[in-house]
Amino acid sequence: MKQMIEDRISPRSSPCRDLGHRPEAPARPSMAPQPEQGHRARLAQHSHIFREGDSSDRIYQVIEGAVMLYKLLPDGRRQVVELLGPGDVFGLTDSPQHECSAETLVAGCVRVFDRAAVESSPQLLRSISHCLRVQICALHEHAVLLGRKSALERLASFLLRCIPDRGGIGCKGPLLDKDTANIRLRMTRQEIADYLGLTIETVSRAFSELRRRGLVTTEKIDEVLVKDVCAICRLTGAH
Repeated sequence: MKQMIEDRISPRSSPCRDLGHRPEAPARPSMAPQPEQGHRARLAQHSHIFREGDSSDRIYQVIEGAVMLYKLLPDGRRQVVELLGPGDVFGLTDSPQHECSAETLVAGCVRVFDRAAVESSPQLLRSISHCLRVQICALHEHAVLLGRKSALERLASFLLRCIPDRGGIGCKGPLLDKDTANIRLRMTRQEIADYLGLTIETVSRAFSELRRRGLVTTEKIDEVLVKDVCAICRLTGAH
């Protein structure tokens, strides 16, 4: 695994947290492996964890940061098939080779498991099963986005996904009379386009339309200020 460095970090120096200690997602348990079952690896931004066709003898869990899974078509077009955050599991496949590539979006930390060790541990298998059930729901939403939503609805759905506790079941609604959110984008416009199944030009036009409607401002390329979260939510096509 290129650019991966095993990191046996002490609790005093480690910025990484297992999922069980993540306050915003208490329902997802950490796999909490023994040292011989898995190790932490620190990764730089835009590091490839594995590429399509590599041996699938390891399984991974994001501890800190963000990872995208993508597939390349023969003509070079790319489709980002999944975005992963802390607690999410990836690298599982029935094939001896990975069917997609995994790349970090920002510097972060993952836990690496030997596939054979996971398959022989009922505890790890139960934990992985729980994580995957949550991720499958997100994949269903992404399938609807790619298959039925307009470009503006897709971008609105993407922005809403970046705002914690808003949209969908359990939405907390606006805080008093303030309904804004500042989003720090971890993806380039091209990566967003590849995730939404759009061209970069279409993504730019969709951002321009949101600005024209007074719903967002984008003074910096990697930041978006959402001025009306509920209005963005209504634009997702889910209401």
